[in-house]
Amino acid sequence: MAPHVVAWLELSKRVSRVGGLLEQAIRNALAELGLTYAEFDVLAALRRAGEPYRLKPSELTRSLFLTSGGTSNVLQRLAAAGHVEREADTGDARSRWVRLTEEGVRVTEAALAASVRAHGEILRDVPEDAVRQAADALREVLLVIGGRRFR
Repeated sequence: MAPHVVAWLELSKRVSRVGGLLEQAIRNALAELGLTYAEFDVLAALRRAGEPYRLKPSELTRSLFLTSGGTSNVLQRLAAAGHVEREADTGDARSRWVRLTEEGVRVTEAALAASVRAHGEILRDVPEDAVRQAADALREVLLVIGGRRFR
């Protein structure tokens, strides 16, 4: 097998393994807050949008690579928990906004802090230079392949 093919396989396996370790640590931390990973993704996306912390469901679906049904289910759970509320779009009667509530902002901040702690627990013994080099190298890879769509 050609050396570059071996490197492709190594990259794939290592990215998958690191991602899996981080995701499991984050899932455990989020469970303590009563959140799923998908709920955290939605809350974090709304927080990143900046004040008034709102987006349209279709924007969440696109940016988080969820199905419209998946987005709807997550939003229903978050609304029932009091973390988000839906409001009319005064510019388009067919559309609605999803907005973080005060409680939603609070739980999002707690979840972000939990995510940072989980990352720290997993990566604390990795030299800072190695983390920076890996992040930079993966940015280069994603610049090349990130826009591709595969079946």
